[in-house]
Order: sequence, then structure tokens, then C-alpha cells
Amino acid sequence: MERYKLLRELGDGSCGHVYKARDMRTYEIVAVKRLKRKFCFWEEYTNLREVKALRKMNHPNIIKLKEVVKENNELFFIFEYMDGNLYQLIKEREKPFSEEVIRCFMSQVLHGLSHMHKKGFFHRDLKPENLLVTNDVLKIADFGLAREVSSMPPYTQYVSTRWYRAPEVLLQSPCYTPAVDMWAVGAILAELFTLTPLFPGESEIDQLYKVYSILGMPDSTAFTIGANNSRLLDLVGHEVVPPMKLSDIIPNASLEAIDLITQLLSWDPSRRPDADQSLQHPFFQVDAWVPCPLSDPLELKLSSKRAKPNLELKLQDFGPDPDDCFLGLTLAVKPSVSNLDVVQNVSQGVGENVLFCTDFNDNSDQSVFWTLLNPDQNGVHNSAETSLSLSFGSASANWSSTISRIFFSAFAA
Repeated sequence: MERYKLLRELGDGSCGHVYKARDMRTYEIVAVKRLKRKFCFWEEYTNLREVKALRKMNHPNIIKLKEVVKENNELFFIFEYMDGNLYQLIKEREKPFSEEVIRCFMSQVLHGLSHMHKKGFFHRDLKPENLLVTNDVLKIADFGLAREVSSMPPYTQYVSTRWYRAPEVLLQSPCYTPAVDMWAVGAILAELFTLTPLFPGESEIDQLYKVYSILGMPDSTAFTIGANNSRLLDLVGHEVVPPMKLSDIIPNASLEAIDLITQLLSWDPSRRPDADQSLQHPFFQVDAWVPCPLSDPLELKLSSKRAKPNLELKLQDFGPDPDDCFLGLTLAVKPSVSNLDVVQNVSQGVGENVLFCTDFNDNSDQSVFWTLLNPDQNGVHNSAETSLSLSFGSASANWSSTISRIFFSAFAA
């Protein structure tokens, strides 16, 4: 471990301590997880579920295990570093996330889960603390309780933090499926809207009662084989509680979000959509126009052949009013010399150099070619030839009067 310099502790879990560290060879920041358990033999490490799971998965929304180091019977996992987790973001929020942000986070969770389930594993401990976030990138972490789908039951009863634990686990079912992960997704989705847990039970019995209080009593077909149904029946007795409206509990969620949460939080695990089906839900089918990023004009790279990047503006169907033909344009370029007049402060409030073409003729179908320049006290910079082409057509005939209203401001790069 001499290669890694521990900087500070990030957390202390049931399985080990997590530190922020620096790789002294590459100076990369990493996360180091030191397991509390001692390992006398290397074979013990290779049989760890977390190692088995992470070795088989490679996905942008699943934390990457970079290296495993064994030293003095201690085991260290070296992970890629993430700035924080979803729990911290929720805790720090003063107002709810926008639905667009929630959609972004949950889409990444579901893509990671889809990959995980297809690789034959389910997480069993999904909660906001185990969803690491850097900027807008989310990665699923902490696979200490991960289990292979093909593994034989009975499974461990104590899985997942209580608030995100599926009913079949609370009812002590010996066999359950990746649907337990989908229940946790529904609980996390609801929490992102309200910033508070949906089922904050203080014990397993209280947890089961909180689920029952919101979702109502399930029918008998909802219980999985081997579940301790009497545990719920003894809890509720003969009292019949109708399900609450999730839209009343989560008033800031859209109807699509409420519908998805309702499906994910089904008593019957077979009725919960899987990760791929959830991604096809209308909640994620939003037709949002994303504009293409505009390139920074200061980053224009002219080739040695002195390329001439041109900007062509076509002005058509303007009205007879001179004000209908008004255009202001700012370009940050280093232009070359041109046969242009330079006018200072041509319009009130405009303090840049304004360039005009002086040989424009009145014509109903006319193309005008300008070469932009930025004069200084000693002359004109001519390191590049950057041109602006304007084509006019089908406009009013009185162009000679309206062209004076078109001005261009140029800055030196």
C-alpha cells in the first residue's frame, strides 16, 4: 500500500472503512476501501461476492474496481473516486429536485441495474448512500450484499437498509428475486421528489406497517412462496386500510412519475417492472429538444492555408418599415483589411467599432460581401481573413434606406 497515500476518511460501514487517497505513481485520486475482516489466504478474497460481481461488470453507471491489494492479512479495494452520494445531495437540498434532474439520476440507476441483472447479479442494498455522484454522473456502489441470481435460496433475510427493503424480505421470504432492487428504486424515486424517505420505519414491524398504511392491504396472491404472511395479518388484524393516493403524498410529481412509482412499489414482486421495462415507461419518454452546443468563436483554428470561415445570413420577406430590417451581430475574430468605413458609436448605447459597406447598390436581389476588421491605434490586425456574406432577396425595394440600420460589431480575439 506504499503506492497509495491516504488523505482522509470518507465513511465507516459494516464491512470496512473508506478513504480518499492519492495514487503516488499517477497522482490520481482514488477511493480505498479497507475491509475489517482479516484474510489469511488469497482464496478467501477470490470468493468474496463483491469481487465476483465487480469483476463481471463493466458499465459507466457501476463503480469501477481498479485494483485489489492484500497486505498483512488485510484487504484493500481500490475504486475510482466519486465526489459524494445521492444521500448527501438530498440532505443538502433546500427545495426539491426538478423532474428533469430526477429523471437523469434514475435513468442512470436503471441502466446500471439492467446491466447488473443481465450479468446475473442483484444488488440487495440499493439506497441513496450507495449511489455515488460526481457532477451529473451516477454510479451504483457497495456490492457487499450482492448475490447471484442463479444462487440457491434460502437467502439472507437482513438485506438492504430497512427503509428501502422490499415487503417479501420484511415478510421473511426465503426466496426472492431482483425485484427487490426494483422496490428500492421506487422508494428512492419517491424520495427524490419529497426529500424525505417514503417508508421511514423504526423497526421491521414498524416498516411493514408504514408500507401497509400507504399501499393498503394486498390480496393473497401478492405474497411470495414461503413468506411469513401471518406477520402482516397479525399486525393489521381485521382493520382494512384503503391505499393512499401517492399524488397526495408526492404532490410535485407528474402523473407519469406517480404511475411508475406505483408500479415499482407493488406488493407483488412479479408485477414490478424490471429495469428495462422501467426505462420504457412514459416517465422517461420525454421529447426534449436539446440544442447543439455552439462553438466558441475565440476557439476558431485557422489552418496554415488561411481558410476563410464565412457567415451567410439570408434576410427575406421584410416589411416596408425600416425597423423591420435591423440586425446586430457581434463577432470575436481577428479579421483582415477591407474596403470598409469605420464608424464609432453609430447607435446610442453601442460603443464598439461599427463597419459599413460603402459601395452597396440598391438592388432587389443583391449579395453583399464584407470582410470584418478591428482597427486599433496603429492600424489594422490582419492575421486572418474572416468574411461575412449577406444575401438579400424578396425584400422591400428601399434597401438603400434600410441598409443603414444593419450594423456589425467586431472585437479583436
